[in-house]
Amino acid sequence: MTSTYFPHFIPNIAQNLTEKESCQLVHQIKQEPIATSLNSQKIKTTYIQGGEGELPILLLHGFDSSLIEFRRLFPKLTPTTETFALDFLGFGLTDRPLEIPVTPEAIKAHIYAFWKQLIERPMVLVGASMGGAAAIDFALTYPEIVKKLVLLDSAGFAGGPTMGKLMFPPLDRLAAAFLKSVKVRKRIIENAYYDRRLATEDALYCSLLHLADPNWAKAIISFTKSGGYNFLRPKISQIPQQTLIIWGEEDQILGTKDATRFESTIPDSELVWIPQSGHVPHLEKPELTTETILRFFRAS
Repeated sequence: MTSTYFPHFIPNIAQNLTEKESCQLVHQIKQEPIATSLNSQKIKTTYIQGGEGELPILLLHGFDSSLIEFRRLFPKLTPTTETFALDFLGFGLTDRPLEIPVTPEAIKAHIYAFWKQLIERPMVLVGASMGGAAAIDFALTYPEIVKKLVLLDSAGFAGGPTMGKLMFPPLDRLAAAFLKSVKVRKRIIENAYYDRRLATEDALYCSLLHLADPNWAKAIISFTKSGGYNFLRPKISQIPQQTLIIWGEEDQILGTKDATRFESTIPDSELVWIPQSGHVPHLEKPELTTETILRFFRAS
């Protein structure tokens, strides 16, 4: 595989990818300058788009991750409807302007600008882990935009990142270096799966791609210092959208208690458990996860 196989903005480490889903999805990544309210300069934003349909789906990834985590879900959704996945501000392969602090408000502004420029019609919003918290925050602010909400092993009840207490010099740099360690990232990937055979070398390289950005550490430090989405808990009961909660029965990252808390707190919600799945059912059980999302998508 040569470096010309992928778009020019994809880091060279992508040449180490070996699994078909990873290679095909990375090859589809596009880059678009997005005008936002955050800065006079446009933000080079990475995303994928496929399929056709009147009601689009937008996928939001988890903490210190990227849209590549949807490599097994995205191609199963596009035959049914138009589907987008986005690297939101501060994460993935989207640019990280140093003058823009990475906060939940900034992430929301960037998602809105992306929606305004490339989608601009009501959509189904799907968020995984921290992306679920970002989806909740967006859905509460723009209820006219989000027709339905899907939460995949979502953050929202938990407080802000525990590393936030360490985010002052020089410990902030040490904390970021710890998170960048290949050994640490491999352990995180293993813990995300119920079936650890899926924690392959390819999965590791997928998690390392965005670390090539020279501003990665500063963006992670900036977001962690912001406190993350620890303000969401009292607002969850105000979610107006019909909401599907999908949760891996063996989630070792967030546990399983928050699944039933979401179901009992969100007025119009449904909880579906994914058996023999950990924190990432969209990677571990993509067929069942897709089937569950599409059933919800098609329901009136």
